Amino acid sequence: MRILKTAIDHEGIRLLLTRRPFSAEGEEEILRTVEDILFRVRQEGDKALVDYTKAFDGVDLTTAEIKVKEEELQAARAEVAPEFLAAIHTAKENILRYHRQQVPRSWTLYEEGGILLGQRYLPLDTVGLYVPGGAGGKTPLVSSVLMNALPAVVAGVPRIIICTPPTQDGTVDPHILAAAFEAGVTEVYKLGGAQAVAAMAFGTETVPRVDKIVGPGNNYVTMAKRLVYGEVGLDSLAGPSEIIIIADETASPRLVAADLLSQAEHGPVDEASAVLLTPSESLVTETAREVERQLEALPRKEIARACLEKNGGLILTRDLAEAVDLSNLAAPEHLELMVADPYYWLTKVRHAGAVFLGSYTPESIGDYVAGTNHVLPTGGTARFASALSVDDFVKKSSFVAYSSEGLEKFGPAAVALARVEGLEAHARAVEIRLEDNEGRGKS
Repeated sequence: MRILKTAIDHEGIRLLLTRRPFSAEGEEEILRTVEDILFRVRQEGDKALVDYTKAFDGVDLTTAEIKVKEEELQAARAEVAPEFLAAIHTAKENILRYHRQQVPRSWTLYEEGGILLGQRYLPLDTVGLYVPGGAGGKTPLVSSVLMNALPAVVAGVPRIIICTPPTQDGTVDPHILAAAFEAGVTEVYKLGGAQAVAAMAFGTETVPRVDKIVGPGNNYVTMAKRLVYGEVGLDSLAGPSEIIIIADETASPRLVAADLLSQAEHGPVDEASAVLLTPSESLVTETAREVERQLEALPRKEIARACLEKNGGLILTRDLAEAVDLSNLAAPEHLELMVADPYYWLTKVRHAGAVFLGSYTPESIGDYVAGTNHVLPTGGTARFASALSVDDFVKKSSFVAYSSEGLEKFGPAAVALARVEGLEAHARAVEIRLEDNEGRGKS
């Protein structure tokens, strides 16, 4: 891994901490490809889905096979290990417990003069979840099923569907199906990539049109989500996964290295990012050795090594305050505070998708069972965005009721503002009612 120092490596550190998800050239090529996919799916529906599944996934499905049968969903529970189901139940209960704290409450405000103001929260009708297949189906991302579906369940969404790429034999991994069943999802479609996003955004003969699409994917999925925004709502435009660890001399190099590698093993090959910020020179040196030692034992060591070489760094800072400042500049998806007083330094963090406090809280625990959501803002968007939550699955409507007394109190101000804007009909809509009130009062 690269070793950088804030005292001298200003530009290298800036580039490492403020990177784009893909180059402008790559973005243009992806844009053209995705535009073609969206057009065809919109025009041809299921036929385009079948064609793209064969072309991109190497799976020859019929239109009748796009949707997973209900008996397949139920049968999946019998195919997976009891230990897996027990782990799913543990994660599910923790995720539900955390997200139930987020449920918004409708409210009503009563004011003098017969004025009533309020806000209603209502769940979305239909939500589409994109669940990546993970290395061609070899690493089924079951945690993404739970993290995307359960907040929607808590919000009260009545129809939740999943699109996920098929495996080479034309099925969906039973672990994903079992997780979907346990999470309350009853519709699963064997679709991946931009074509899945298009199907959920526009609807086809088989796939329903949804109100919102959530869940991360590769660059093609992200581009498709960007292009269909407005047709449907979106959670975020997820980029490559990333972690920053802020550590002091009390941190264990062994644990720091393990947590850097836990992010670096994310695919694609060289997109994830893993960075250490520390004022401890000895921690930098020992962590570098630990990373090399632990890499050799990883099944995905080639992916992890490529990520660390391209997007990894051990950065020696002047002090912890500078480390936090640099982290706030990067606004990372995951931030670990492996320091003597993590609660103090938490108060200095302004921008991070999720923060993990202390040496016994690896980012991995948040990925699976802590209960917090692992669908997080990436690429610096934690400056303005948040983790997936119940809020993503509800909409709010305001309501207003005025009495004649209330209109007399505030109506003249509305008339004055409307006339400044040159909207006479707006002004008259209020003024006529005021005149009627006056007439009734005189009679």
